[in-house]
Amino acid sequence: MLFDFLKNKKKQVPEINFSKIKTDLHSHLIPGIDDGAQNMEESIILIRRMMDFGFKKLITTPHIMADYYRNTPDSIINGLKVLRQELVTRNIDIEIHAAAEYYLDETFENKLNRGDILTLGGRYVLFELSYINYPQNLFEIIDKIKERGFIPMLAHPERYPYLAGSIENYERIKDSGCYLQLNALSLTGYYGKSTQKVAEELVDNCLIDFLGSDLHKIKQADMLEKSLSMPYIIRLLTDYQLQNELI
Repeated sequence: MLFDFLKNKKKQVPEINFSKIKTDLHSHLIPGIDDGAQNMEESIILIRRMMDFGFKKLITTPHIMADYYRNTPDSIINGLKVLRQELVTRNIDIEIHAAAEYYLDETFENKLNRGDILTLGGRYVLFELSYINYPQNLFEIIDKIKERGFIPMLAHPERYPYLAGSIENYERIKDSGCYLQLNALSLTGYYGKSTQKVAEELVDNCLIDFLGSDLHKIKQADMLEKSLSMPYIIRLLTDYQLQNELI
């Protein structure tokens, strides 16, 4: 009797998942195109897991890096077409699109100038920085993105050690017109305790605009599931104004 009571009581507790924000806007799900899913089977497993976590829409973002992942809009869109067809074949109903995660290297500015850019929702340009060296042209690039009519979005700002010294570094980036996208995994300690601390500070200071999974591998999906029980993720999903749903 007591077991039945506790079981029924547990069922009354609302389940926390990502359905409130609906859209994941940072992942690596197209098979064999970067350091994300390496084959179609892995892609399908990751997508099924994300559906289980409550996501209704996925915008997957393969890396574009001059030295490592020389993807182009054509190669990404072609990969998306193959993935979409496999989803149809398997009767998996999920809205999925593709953009890119651009590395701020010497080729990025050329891509901007040519307008050869894949965007999130037709507006946002997701870009990442070196994990080692502070880019001296960061604000120049942010201005160029805006001049081209796009909205800059910095991927996982919590993961750049050279920014972590002061919350003012992030405020300056925000004040320049750049949006900040936090990785959910950062709040689990997946990237280390120091990154987790920075992520928590960014949330505490209301500097985060978008939440992303940055999902690459199956073990990360397990951590993403764990994140749904973390206090800061629960706060982001219940008492915080994220903008994922707007894309």
